[in-house]
Amino acid sequence: MTLKTVGLALAALGGAAMFAPAMAQNEQYVPILSYRTGPYAVNGAPYADGVSDYYNLVNLRDGGINGVKLQIEECETGYATDKGVECYERMKGKGPTGASFFNPLSTGITFALTDKTLQDKIPIITMGYGRADSKNGAVFAYNFPLLGTYWSAADIAMQHIAKELGGEGNLKGKKIALVFHDSPYGKEPIPTLEVLAKKNGFTFIPIPVTHPGVEQKSQWLRIRQERPDYVLLWGWGVMNGTSINEAASVAYPRDKIIGVWWSGAEPDVAPAGAQATGYKALMLQHGAGEFGVHGAIKQHVPNRLGKENFGQVLYNRGVVNAMLGVEAIRTAQKRFGNKPLTGEQIRWGLENLDLSAARLKELGFEGMMRPVKISCGDHEGARDGRVQQWDGKKWNIISDWYTARQDVTEPLVKDISAKYAAEKKITPRDCSKAD
Repeated sequence: MTLKTVGLALAALGGAAMFAPAMAQNEQYVPILSYRTGPYAVNGAPYADGVSDYYNLVNLRDGGINGVKLQIEECETGYATDKGVECYERMKGKGPTGASFFNPLSTGITFALTDKTLQDKIPIITMGYGRADSKNGAVFAYNFPLLGTYWSAADIAMQHIAKELGGEGNLKGKKIALVFHDSPYGKEPIPTLEVLAKKNGFTFIPIPVTHPGVEQKSQWLRIRQERPDYVLLWGWGVMNGTSINEAASVAYPRDKIIGVWWSGAEPDVAPAGAQATGYKALMLQHGAGEFGVHGAIKQHVPNRLGKENFGQVLYNRGVVNAMLGVEAIRTAQKRFGNKPLTGEQIRWGLENLDLSAARLKELGFEGMMRPVKISCGDHEGARDGRVQQWDGKKWNIISDWYTARQDVTEPLVKDISAKYAAEKKITPRDCSKAD
Protein backbone atom coordinates (compact mmCIF):
# COMPACT_ATOMS: atom_id res chain seq x y z
CA MET A 1 0.00 0.00 0.00
CA THR A 2 1.30 3.43 -0.90
CA LEU A 3 0.80 6.49 1.24
CA LYS A 4 1.22 9.83 -0.43
CA THR A 5 1.06 13.11 1.41
CA VAL A 6 0.58 16.53 -0.09
CA GLY A 7 3.01 18.52 2.05
CA LEU A 8 1.94 21.98 3.05
CA ALA A 9 5.48 23.33 3.16
CA LEU A 10 6.17 22.56 -0.49
CA ALA A 11 2.54 23.17 -1.45
CA ALA A 12 3.12 26.78 -0.47
CA LEU A 13 5.62 26.84 -3.33
CA GLY A 14 3.07 25.28 -5.65
CA GLY A 15 4.35 21.71 -5.42
CA ALA A 16 3.04 18.40 -4.09
CA ALA A 17 5.39 16.52 -1.79
CA MET A 18 5.51 12.74 -1.52
CA PHE A 19 6.34 12.57 2.18
CA ALA A 20 4.46 13.13 5.44
CA PRO A 21 5.48 16.33 7.24
CA ALA A 22 5.05 16.68 10.98
CA MET A 23 1.43 17.21 11.95
CA ALA A 24 0.76 20.73 13.21
CA GLN A 25 -1.74 21.28 15.98
CA ASN A 26 -3.73 23.89 14.04
CA GLU A 27 -4.31 21.75 10.96
CA GLN A 28 -7.38 19.83 9.86
CA TYR A 29 -6.45 16.31 8.80
CA VAL A 30 -8.12 15.33 5.51
CA PRO A 31 -7.43 11.84 4.11
CA ILE A 32 -7.91 10.94 0.45
CA LEU A 33 -8.65 7.35 -0.53
CA SER A 34 -7.58 7.00 -4.15
CA TYR A 35 -6.63 4.53 -6.83
CA ARG A 36 -4.02 5.57 -9.32
CA THR A 37 -3.06 1.99 -10.15
CA GLY A 38 -4.91 -1.04 -11.48
CA PRO A 39 -7.81 -1.46 -13.93
CA TYR A 40 -9.75 1.47 -12.49
CA ALA A 41 -6.87 3.98 -12.44
CA VAL A 42 -7.97 5.53 -15.73
CA ASN A 43 -11.00 6.89 -13.86
CA GLY A 44 -9.63 7.10 -10.34
CA ALA A 45 -6.58 9.25 -11.14
CA PRO A 46 -8.33 12.30 -12.66
CA TYR A 47 -10.84 12.29 -9.81
CA ALA A 48 -8.05 12.24 -7.21
CA ASP A 49 -6.24 15.03 -9.08
CA GLY A 50 -9.32 17.25 -8.82
CA VAL A 51 -9.70 16.55 -5.10
CA SER A 52 -6.03 17.32 -4.36
CA ASP A 53 -5.94 20.46 -6.49
CA TYR A 54 -8.96 21.96 -4.74
CA TYR A 55 -7.58 21.24 -1.28
CA ASN A 56 -4.30 22.85 -2.34
CA LEU A 57 -6.23 25.85 -3.69
CA VAL A 58 -7.82 26.35 -0.28
CA ASN A 59 -4.41 26.21 1.42
CA LEU A 60 -2.47 28.31 -1.09
CA ARG A 61 -5.04 31.00 -1.83
CA ASP A 62 -6.92 31.21 1.45
CA GLY A 63 -4.42 29.95 4.00
CA GLY A 64 -6.83 27.14 4.84
CA ILE A 65 -10.37 27.39 6.18
CA ASN A 66 -10.59 30.45 8.42
CA GLY A 67 -6.93 30.09 9.29
CA VAL A 68 -6.98 26.31 9.74
CA LYS A 69 -4.83 24.69 7.07
CA LEU A 70 -5.66 21.32 5.58
CA GLN A 71 -3.22 18.49 6.22
CA ILE A 72 -3.79 16.19 3.22
CA GLU A 73 -2.71 12.58 2.91
CA GLU A 74 -3.49 10.18 0.10
CA CYS A 75 -3.74 6.41 0.43
CA GLU A 76 -3.83 4.05 -2.55
CA THR A 77 -6.60 1.43 -2.43
CA GLY A 78 -6.50 0.03 -5.96
CA TYR A 79 -10.32 -0.03 -5.62
CA ALA A 80 -9.87 -3.08 -3.36
CA THR A 81 -12.17 -3.22 -0.35
CA ASP A 82 -9.58 -4.75 1.97
CA LYS A 83 -7.02 -2.07 1.10
CA GLY A 84 -9.66 0.62 1.59
CA VAL A 85 -10.38 -0.67 5.08
CA GLU A 86 -6.65 -0.82 5.82
CA CYS A 87 -6.22 2.80 4.70
CA TYR A 88 -9.13 3.81 6.92
CA GLU A 89 -7.68 2.11 9.98
CA ARG A 90 -4.27 3.72 9.38
CA MET A 91 -5.65 7.21 8.88
CA LYS A 92 -8.72 7.58 11.09
CA GLY A 93 -6.82 8.72 14.18
CA LYS A 94 -4.29 11.03 12.54
CA GLY A 95 -4.03 14.76 13.08
CA PRO A 96 -4.91 16.70 16.22
CA THR A 97 -8.58 15.70 16.00
CA GLY A 98 -8.57 12.60 13.78
CA ALA A 99 -9.82 12.27 10.23
CA SER A 100 -12.33 14.87 9.07
CA PHE A 101 -14.21 12.46 6.81
CA PHE A 102 -13.53 9.76 4.24
CA ASN A 103 -14.42 9.68 0.54
CA PRO A 104 -14.10 5.95 -0.31
CA LEU A 105 -14.79 6.36 -4.06
CA SER A 106 -16.02 2.77 -3.92
CA THR A 107 -19.41 1.39 -2.99
CA GLY A 108 -17.75 -1.81 -1.77
CA ILE A 109 -15.47 0.13 0.59
CA THR A 110 -18.48 2.20 1.67
CA PHE A 111 -20.39 -0.91 2.69
CA ALA A 112 -17.34 -2.17 4.59
CA LEU A 113 -16.82 1.13 6.44
CA THR A 114 -20.41 2.03 7.29
CA ASP A 115 -20.47 0.24 10.65
CA LYS A 116 -16.95 1.37 11.51
CA THR A 117 -17.57 5.05 10.86
CA LEU A 118 -20.74 5.02 12.95
CA GLN A 119 -18.72 3.64 15.85
CA ASP A 120 -15.77 5.97 15.26
CA LYS A 121 -18.01 9.01 14.56
CA ILE A 122 -16.34 9.87 11.27
CA PRO A 123 -18.50 10.85 8.26
CA ILE A 124 -18.36 9.10 4.89
CA ILE A 125 -19.00 11.36 1.90
CA THR A 126 -20.18 9.23 -1.04
CA MET A 127 -21.06 11.83 -3.66
CA GLY A 128 -23.10 10.12 -6.36
CA TYR A 129 -22.42 6.57 -5.14
CA GLY A 130 -22.51 4.35 -2.05
CA ARG A 131 -25.55 2.99 -0.26
CA ALA A 132 -28.75 4.46 -1.66
CA ASP A 133 -30.62 3.74 1.58
CA SER A 134 -28.15 5.96 3.45
CA LYS A 135 -30.10 8.91 2.11
CA ASN A 136 -32.06 8.33 5.34
CA GLY A 137 -29.92 10.21 7.84
CA ALA A 138 -32.15 9.16 10.70
CA VAL A 139 -30.62 5.68 10.38
CA PHE A 140 -27.29 6.46 8.66
CA ALA A 141 -26.09 9.38 10.75
CA TYR A 142 -22.57 9.34 9.25
CA ASN A 143 -23.22 8.46 5.58
CA PHE A 144 -23.72 11.29 3.09
CA PRO A 145 -24.57 10.22 -0.51
CA LEU A 146 -24.52 13.85 -1.66
CA LEU A 147 -26.09 14.99 -4.94
CA GLY A 148 -27.54 11.65 -6.00
CA THR A 149 -27.84 7.97 -5.20
CA TYR A 150 -27.95 5.09 -7.66
CA TRP A 151 -31.68 4.75 -7.06
CA SER A 152 -32.08 8.37 -8.14
CA ALA A 153 -29.82 7.71 -11.13
CA ALA A 154 -31.88 4.72 -12.26
CA ASP A 155 -35.07 6.74 -12.09
CA ILE A 156 -33.52 9.65 -14.02
CA ALA A 157 -32.31 7.26 -16.73
CA MET A 158 -35.77 5.74 -17.08
CA GLN A 159 -37.37 9.19 -17.22
CA HIS A 160 -35.12 10.01 -20.16
CA ILE A 161 -35.89 6.74 -21.93
CA ALA A 162 -39.61 7.40 -21.46
CA LYS A 163 -39.19 10.84 -22.97
CA GLU A 164 -37.36 9.44 -25.99
CA LEU A 165 -40.17 6.93 -26.45
CA GLY A 166 -42.80 9.66 -26.37
CA GLY A 167 -44.13 9.15 -22.84
CA GLU A 168 -44.05 6.85 -19.83
CA GLY A 169 -46.96 4.84 -21.19
CA ASN A 170 -44.79 3.71 -24.08
CA LEU A 171 -42.47 1.80 -21.75
CA LYS A 172 -45.03 -1.00 -21.60
CA GLY A 173 -43.85 -4.08 -23.45
CA LYS A 174 -40.31 -2.78 -23.91
CA LYS A 175 -37.10 -4.54 -22.82
CA ILE A 176 -34.55 -2.69 -20.68
CA ALA A 177 -31.23 -4.41 -19.98
CA LEU A 178 -28.75 -3.47 -17.27
CA VAL A 179 -25.12 -4.37 -17.97
CA PHE A 180 -23.55 -3.96 -14.54
CA HIS A 181 -20.29 -4.40 -12.68
CA ASP A 182 -20.90 -7.48 -10.54
CA SER A 183 -20.20 -5.73 -7.23
CA PRO A 184 -22.17 -3.74 -4.66
CA TYR A 185 -21.80 -0.73 -6.97
CA GLY A 186 -23.30 -2.41 -10.01
CA LYS A 187 -26.13 -4.05 -8.07
CA GLU A 188 -27.35 -0.82 -6.46
CA PRO A 189 -29.81 0.29 -9.22
CA ILE A 190 -31.53 -3.11 -9.43
CA PRO A 191 -34.23 -2.49 -6.75
CA THR A 192 -35.36 0.73 -8.45
CA LEU A 193 -35.43 -0.82 -11.91
CA GLU A 194 -37.46 -3.77 -10.59
CA VAL A 195 -39.99 -1.33 -9.09
CA LEU A 196 -40.21 0.66 -12.33
CA ALA A 197 -40.51 -2.48 -14.44
CA LYS A 198 -43.51 -3.56 -12.40
CA LYS A 199 -45.02 -0.08 -12.47
CA ASN A 200 -44.53 0.56 -16.20
CA GLY A 201 -44.81 -2.95 -17.62
CA PHE A 202 -41.39 -3.33 -19.21
CA THR A 203 -39.15 -6.38 -19.02
CA PHE A 204 -36.02 -5.86 -16.96
CA ILE A 205 -32.94 -7.90 -17.90
CA PRO A 206 -29.99 -7.70 -15.46
CA ILE A 207 -26.67 -8.84 -16.98
CA PRO A 208 -23.65 -8.96 -14.61
CA VAL A 209 -20.05 -8.46 -15.72
CA THR A 210 -17.23 -9.95 -13.67
CA HIS A 211 -14.49 -7.66 -12.32
CA PRO A 212 -12.63 -5.91 -13.87
CA GLY A 213 -14.79 -6.11 -16.98
CA VAL A 214 -12.33 -6.77 -19.80
CA GLU A 215 -14.19 -9.90 -20.89
CA GLN A 216 -17.79 -9.24 -21.96
CA LYS A 217 -18.34 -11.23 -25.14
CA SER A 218 -20.97 -13.53 -23.63
CA GLN A 219 -22.89 -10.60 -22.16
CA TRP A 220 -23.13 -8.79 -25.47
CA LEU A 221 -24.01 -11.95 -27.35
CA ARG A 222 -26.93 -12.16 -24.95
CA ILE A 223 -27.78 -8.53 -25.76
CA ARG A 224 -27.82 -9.46 -29.46
CA GLN A 225 -30.11 -12.39 -28.67
CA GLU A 226 -32.47 -10.50 -26.32
CA ARG A 227 -32.54 -7.34 -28.47
CA PRO A 228 -33.45 -4.93 -25.64
CA ASP A 229 -34.83 -1.54 -26.59
CA TYR A 230 -32.29 0.16 -24.33
CA VAL A 231 -29.20 -0.85 -22.37
CA LEU A 232 -28.25 0.85 -19.11
CA LEU A 233 -24.52 0.61 -18.35
CA TRP A 234 -23.29 0.57 -14.74
CA GLY A 235 -19.56 0.18 -15.38
CA TRP A 236 -16.28 1.58 -14.11
CA GLY A 237 -12.75 1.79 -15.38
CA VAL A 238 -11.80 -0.48 -18.26
CA MET A 239 -15.26 -2.05 -18.21
CA ASN A 240 -16.87 1.00 -19.83
CA GLY A 241 -14.74 1.17 -22.97
CA THR A 242 -14.96 -2.60 -23.32
CA SER A 243 -18.77 -2.43 -23.19
CA ILE A 244 -18.88 0.15 -25.96
CA ASN A 245 -16.54 -1.86 -28.17
CA GLU A 246 -18.50 -5.05 -27.58
CA ALA A 247 -21.74 -3.24 -28.37
CA ALA A 248 -20.22 -2.23 -31.70
CA SER A 249 -19.13 -5.81 -32.37
CA VAL A 250 -22.72 -7.05 -32.12
CA ALA A 251 -24.06 -3.97 -33.94
CA TYR A 252 -26.03 -2.73 -30.93
CA PRO A 253 -26.73 0.98 -31.51
CA ARG A 254 -24.68 3.13 -29.15
CA ASP A 255 -27.39 5.78 -28.99
CA LYS A 256 -29.56 3.20 -27.22
CA ILE A 257 -27.01 2.81 -24.42
CA ILE A 258 -27.21 5.13 -21.40
CA GLY A 259 -24.43 4.93 -18.84
CA VAL A 260 -24.63 6.01 -15.22
CA TRP A 261 -22.58 9.12 -14.35
CA TRP A 262 -19.59 6.89 -13.52
CA SER A 263 -19.71 5.61 -17.10
CA GLY A 264 -19.81 9.05 -18.67
CA ALA A 265 -16.30 10.50 -18.69
CA GLU A 266 -13.65 10.96 -21.36
CA PRO A 267 -11.67 7.78 -20.47
CA ASP A 268 -14.85 5.75 -20.99
CA VAL A 269 -15.29 6.74 -24.63
CA ALA A 270 -11.84 7.71 -25.94
CA PRO A 271 -10.50 4.11 -26.15
CA ALA A 272 -13.47 3.10 -28.30
CA GLY A 273 -12.73 5.79 -30.87
CA ALA A 274 -15.44 6.32 -33.48
CA GLN A 275 -17.34 3.31 -32.11
CA ALA A 276 -18.41 5.44 -29.12
CA THR A 277 -20.15 8.10 -31.22
CA GLY A 278 -23.76 8.46 -30.12
CA TYR A 279 -23.23 6.89 -26.69
CA LYS A 280 -25.13 8.62 -23.87
CA ALA A 281 -24.56 8.96 -20.14
CA LEU A 282 -26.05 10.64 -17.12
CA MET A 283 -24.40 13.69 -15.59
CA LEU A 284 -23.99 14.15 -11.84
CA GLN A 285 -25.12 17.76 -12.38
CA HIS A 286 -21.74 18.87 -13.81
CA GLY A 287 -20.06 17.90 -17.03
CA ALA A 288 -16.76 18.79 -18.64
CA GLY A 289 -15.56 22.36 -19.11
CA GLU A 290 -13.93 25.15 -17.14
CA PHE A 291 -15.70 27.42 -14.69
CA GLY A 292 -14.69 30.11 -12.22
CA VAL A 293 -12.97 27.69 -9.88
CA HIS A 294 -10.71 26.48 -12.69
CA GLY A 295 -9.31 29.95 -13.18
CA ALA A 296 -8.54 30.11 -9.48
CA ILE A 297 -6.75 26.76 -9.58
CA LYS A 298 -4.66 27.86 -12.57
CA GLN A 299 -3.72 31.06 -10.77
CA HIS A 300 -2.93 29.71 -7.33
CA VAL A 301 -1.88 26.07 -7.89
CA PRO A 302 0.68 26.34 -10.71
CA ASN A 303 2.04 22.83 -10.11
CA ARG A 304 -1.41 21.28 -9.99
CA LEU A 305 -1.75 17.52 -10.40
CA GLY A 306 -4.53 17.88 -12.95
CA LYS A 307 -3.04 18.98 -16.25
CA GLU A 308 -3.94 16.64 -19.09
CA ASN A 309 -7.31 15.95 -17.44
CA PHE A 310 -7.95 19.54 -16.31
CA GLY A 311 -11.62 20.43 -16.81
CA GLN A 312 -12.60 16.90 -17.80
CA VAL A 313 -15.63 15.22 -16.25
CA LEU A 314 -13.92 13.24 -13.49
CA TYR A 315 -11.44 15.97 -12.63
CA ASN A 316 -14.38 18.31 -12.19
CA ARG A 317 -16.15 15.74 -10.04
CA GLY A 318 -13.16 15.59 -7.74
CA VAL A 319 -13.17 19.37 -7.45
CA VAL A 320 -16.89 19.40 -6.58
CA ASN A 321 -16.41 16.64 -4.02
CA ALA A 322 -13.55 18.45 -2.31
CA MET A 323 -15.50 21.70 -2.21
CA LEU A 324 -18.45 20.03 -0.47
CA GLY A 325 -16.14 18.67 2.21
CA VAL A 326 -14.45 22.04 2.70
CA GLU A 327 -17.78 23.81 2.99
CA ALA A 328 -18.97 21.24 5.53
CA ILE A 329 -15.92 22.06 7.66
CA ARG A 330 -16.59 25.78 7.22
CA THR A 331 -20.22 25.28 8.25
CA ALA A 332 -19.16 23.33 11.33
CA GLN A 333 -16.70 26.06 12.31
CA LYS A 334 -19.59 28.50 12.63
CA ARG A 335 -20.83 26.44 15.54
CA PHE A 336 -17.68 24.93 17.03
CA GLY A 337 -15.06 27.59 16.29
CA ASN A 338 -12.22 28.19 13.84
CA LYS A 339 -10.04 25.32 14.97
CA PRO A 340 -9.40 21.70 13.97
CA LEU A 341 -12.68 19.84 14.37
CA THR A 342 -13.57 16.24 15.11
CA GLY A 343 -15.39 13.99 12.69
CA GLU A 344 -18.48 14.24 14.87
CA GLN A 345 -18.45 18.03 14.65
CA ILE A 346 -17.94 17.92 10.88
CA ARG A 347 -20.86 15.50 10.63
CA TRP A 348 -22.96 18.34 12.04
CA GLY A 349 -21.52 20.63 9.37
CA LEU A 350 -22.45 18.18 6.63
CA GLU A 351 -25.96 17.79 8.00
CA ASN A 352 -26.41 21.56 8.02
CA LEU A 353 -24.74 22.22 4.67
CA ASP A 354 -26.74 24.76 2.65
CA LEU A 355 -25.12 26.00 -0.55
CA SER A 356 -27.24 28.57 -2.34
CA ALA A 357 -26.80 29.70 -5.92
CA ALA A 358 -25.18 32.90 -4.62
CA ARG A 359 -22.71 30.97 -2.48
CA LEU A 360 -21.84 28.64 -5.36
CA LYS A 361 -21.11 31.69 -7.50
CA GLU A 362 -18.79 33.07 -4.82
CA LEU A 363 -16.94 29.75 -4.75
CA GLY A 364 -16.55 29.64 -8.55
CA PHE A 365 -19.09 26.87 -9.19
CA GLU A 366 -21.78 28.86 -10.98
CA GLY A 367 -22.99 26.86 -13.99
CA MET A 368 -21.22 23.77 -12.68
CA MET A 369 -23.74 22.60 -10.11
CA ARG A 370 -27.08 23.41 -8.54
CA PRO A 371 -27.79 24.43 -4.93
CA VAL A 372 -27.72 21.67 -2.35
CA LYS A 373 -29.22 21.57 1.13
CA ILE A 374 -28.68 18.65 3.51
CA SER A 375 -30.82 17.81 6.53
CA CYS A 376 -31.11 15.10 9.16
CA GLY A 377 -33.68 13.18 7.14
CA ASP A 378 -32.15 13.85 3.72
CA HIS A 379 -28.44 13.13 3.37
CA GLU A 380 -28.71 13.22 -0.43
CA GLY A 381 -29.70 16.87 -0.58
CA ALA A 382 -30.18 17.07 -4.36
CA ARG A 383 -31.21 14.50 -6.95
CA ASP A 384 -30.99 16.31 -10.27
CA GLY A 385 -29.32 15.14 -13.45
CA ARG A 386 -29.11 15.59 -17.19
CA VAL A 387 -28.08 13.41 -20.12
CA GLN A 388 -25.03 14.00 -22.30
CA GLN A 389 -24.02 12.38 -25.59
CA TRP A 390 -20.58 11.77 -27.11
CA ASP A 391 -20.18 13.09 -30.65
CA GLY A 392 -16.79 11.49 -31.22
CA LYS A 393 -14.82 14.44 -29.86
CA LYS A 394 -16.72 15.91 -26.93
CA TRP A 395 -19.74 15.56 -24.67
CA ASN A 396 -22.89 17.51 -25.56
CA ILE A 397 -25.77 18.04 -23.16
CA ILE A 398 -28.93 16.74 -24.86
CA SER A 399 -31.60 17.01 -22.16
CA ASP A 400 -33.18 19.37 -19.72
CA TRP A 401 -32.88 18.72 -16.00
CA TYR A 402 -34.54 15.66 -14.52
CA THR A 403 -35.29 15.28 -10.81
CA ALA A 404 -35.51 11.77 -9.40
CA ARG A 405 -39.03 11.04 -8.18
CA GLN A 406 -39.13 10.43 -4.46
CA ASP A 407 -42.46 8.63 -4.77
CA VAL A 408 -40.40 5.98 -6.60
CA THR A 409 -37.27 5.93 -4.44
CA GLU A 410 -38.48 6.89 -0.95
CA PRO A 411 -40.44 3.68 -0.26
CA LEU A 412 -37.25 1.75 -1.02
CA VAL A 413 -35.23 4.05 1.23
CA LYS A 414 -37.64 3.59 4.12
CA ASP A 415 -37.98 -0.16 3.70
CA ILE A 416 -34.32 -1.09 3.28
CA SER A 417 -32.98 1.40 5.84
CA ALA A 418 -35.53 0.11 8.37
CA LYS A 419 -34.31 -3.44 7.79
CA TYR A 420 -30.73 -2.28 8.26
CA ALA A 421 -31.63 -0.49 11.50
CA ALA A 422 -33.36 -3.60 12.83
CA GLU A 423 -30.42 -5.82 11.87
CA LYS A 424 -27.86 -3.51 13.49
CA LYS A 425 -30.09 -2.63 16.46
CA ILE A 426 -29.97 1.07 15.58
CA THR A 427 -32.64 3.35 17.03
CA PRO A 428 -33.40 5.89 14.28
CA ARG A 429 -32.96 9.51 15.29
CA ASP A 430 -35.98 11.79 15.57
CA CYS A 431 -35.20 14.22 12.78
CA SER A 432 -37.96 16.58 13.88
CA LYS A 433 -35.74 17.33 16.88
CA ALA A 434 -32.46 17.45 15.01
CA ASP A 435 -30.24 20.42 15.80
